[in-house]
Amino acid sequence: MSDAALDAVAAALGGERAWIVGGALRDERLGRAVADVDVALPADAVRGAARALGRAVRGPAFELSGEFGAWRVIGPDRAWQVDLAPLQGETIEDDLARRDFTVNAMARAVGDPGGLVDPHGGARDLDERRLRMVAPGAFDDDPLRVLRLARFASELPLTPDVETVDAAARRAPRIEEVAAERVFAELKRVVAADRVLDGLELMTTLRLTPHVLPELTALRGVEQNRYHHLDVHDHTIQVLAETVALELSPEAILGDAELSERLRTYLAEPFSDEISRGTALRLGALLHDAAKPDTQAFHDDGSVLGFPGHADLGADMARATLTRLKASEKLRAHVALLARHHLGLGYLVHKAPLDRRTIWEYLVRTAPVEVDVSLLSIADRLATRGRKAEEAIAKHLDIARAVLPRALDFATWRAQPPLVRGNELARALGISPGPRIGELLQEIDAARYAGEVADAEQAVALARRLEGG
Repeated sequence: MSDAALDAVAAALGGERAWIVGGALRDERLGRAVADVDVALPADAVRGAARALGRAVRGPAFELSGEFGAWRVIGPDRAWQVDLAPLQGETIEDDLARRDFTVNAMARAVGDPGGLVDPHGGARDLDERRLRMVAPGAFDDDPLRVLRLARFASELPLTPDVETVDAAARRAPRIEEVAAERVFAELKRVVAADRVLDGLELMTTLRLTPHVLPELTALRGVEQNRYHHLDVHDHTIQVLAETVALELSPEAILGDAELSERLRTYLAEPFSDEISRGTALRLGALLHDAAKPDTQAFHDDGSVLGFPGHADLGADMARATLTRLKASEKLRAHVALLARHHLGLGYLVHKAPLDRRTIWEYLVRTAPVEVDVSLLSIADRLATRGRKAEEAIAKHLDIARAVLPRALDFATWRAQPPLVRGNELARALGISPGPRIGELLQEIDAARYAGEVADAEQAVALARRLEGG
């Protein structure tokens, strides 16, 4: 946050004693950009200070919580925001003693850039890259802090100390007392973090995973067939690792600079639930094989045959998981489709070289996740290193390079005006509108995509031939 913005905060407070607290000071000391600032001040001053700051910067000021009395002010062009909340206790030291981790339990008086209030040694912990609880009771005050420990460890270059991990793990079951919306708010930040694998590992150490993502825990020890080298749980984690690699550096895997830049841009797009498309894809990686424990089939000799039907059942389970976590319908549907279609690109390997009609069929079948599920399929294939793995991976990547550019263009292609509309086609053929017209329009679209028809006259002629005319 700029000095000018901080000056505006100080001026709006009009001399009221207030402190910058929490993450802003932590991130400032870590050299991270600061756009969100928390300010603590006496309860009876919060409303007036928020409104004064809003007027000063000509930005919105609104109450966040009637129960806790917090307000938010958003700066010009949404460049920063300030949350103002009542002091918890009589003094700033009382307030800091009630916070979660020492690195979040520092304060600085507004208008006093040099004075740091640090009763719990947060600055030293930052210097030593340590994540440490203020007190064991912090996890009793709010059980969500156990998951927040994993989130901070995945987002920040900090390592929890042993005492903090032990204290948090003892309270892990109480996460079930926390509202699902709050749990998902933390979980999705773990999944979005650069060090997501470390965050998930810490969740396991904290004994959180059975309470937050029991579907992931259920994958442990589920063996797979000879084409896999890992059980379903470790395979899933490896799929996630490959998904992250694709998101960060697709060119290293696909070897096509132009395609890779398009994919990076695509995955960085905002999606829903305050996450990007890339994070939604990571959730898909975590849940795509959720049904394998329930669909495991065996040969007569006891070896694993496979998991028939796991994609369709997995789609239902992925939806149920995200429903439990109170995710949006858009995200539920998206991740369910990723699970349902994650095997589709692999099936195309046996149809190579692909003609345009085959690509069309795949894109229609997997829309609107045609790009995302193709990337998930690549990650799934890269994480599968059993029998004949290198040969299979090479063929899979060849198919992906052929399909992905088409997939990226598909939504735009489908948005163009049709060559002929349903009512026009019905009149031209002399038949009544109905399901058959829809089928014929699909055939026309497929032919158009394949380059076989290019105008309305050719489209109608194709329909007549299909009708035997």
